[in-house]
Amino acid sequence: MAKVSVIIPVFNSEVYIDKCMESVINQTLRDIEIICVDDGSSDNSLVKLKGYAQNDSRIKVLTQPHQMQGAARNVGFKLATGEYIGFVDSDDWIDYDYYEKLYVTALKYNSDIALANNIRIGNGKTKKRLNINEEVVATTLQEKVDIGRPSQNPCPTNKIYKYSLLKNNNISWPEGVYCEDKLFTIKAVYYANSIVTVPGVNYYYFRNPKSTVKTNSPAHVKDKYIARKQVLEFLKERNAQVRDEDFLTVTENKKWLNIPMLTKKESLKTEKYYFLGIFPLLERSV
Repeated sequence: MAKVSVIIPVFNSEVYIDKCMESVINQTLRDIEIICVDDGSSDNSLVKLKGYAQNDSRIKVLTQPHQMQGAARNVGFKLATGEYIGFVDSDDWIDYDYYEKLYVTALKYNSDIALANNIRIGNGKTKKRLNINEEVVATTLQEKVDIGRPSQNPCPTNKIYKYSLLKNNNISWPEGVYCEDKLFTIKAVYYANSIVTVPGVNYYYFRNPKSTVKTNSPAHVKDKYIARKQVLEFLKERNAQVRDEDFLTVTENKKWLNIPMLTKKESLKTEKYYFLGIFPLLERSV
């Protein structure tokens, strides 16, 4: 059993994959397995992955027809043997001591999730999405939501998850959609016994202009809308005790000539209605 299984979904990433793989292969925590799932790439990504696997026995390379990241991650998880699971996107990279620090800290506090800073890089800008400066253990749901901000920053990759957390609670990735991260992240946060923050180590998220995350197609907009509703429904079904405004989301948007005439926003205990998307009409408790 490896200490950490690292799952990397790959799709047409030949330009970026070297930086990603070098950052994972050279981790100071050597006892890891690296599961790369090529998601039907049409470039040389698979050739590069096979080259890395020939030189490092810790690397496993799988292939599948293009089914998007959620399906690729699920396939990787089925093969994982690690005590903890980590996810890295193929155009991102991590500090060399990333998994060592997360793993050691997770064991120290017996936490199901260890959480690091994530830094967004792209368009000539660098932005730290979290600002973790000390080890803090969150145990209540509100504390866990505050510490990782899954509603505003549902990043699934700046964490490691205990294998048993994901397996025992049937936490898998939505497949065939763009916004697979939101529901996965809130489920993991909800069921985790605790989340511990790990300072001094970073996950680097590259704003790839060709990434599916940057797609503004109708399908992407629809998936984002559905994912937010699914998160709200998940929490409502469990009568989750968190601040009402933390998960306020649009659940209806009636338009005329593509103009939002009546917008409905819901949270756990409140419904709000807006005219033209910005002018308040009604607010009520539910």
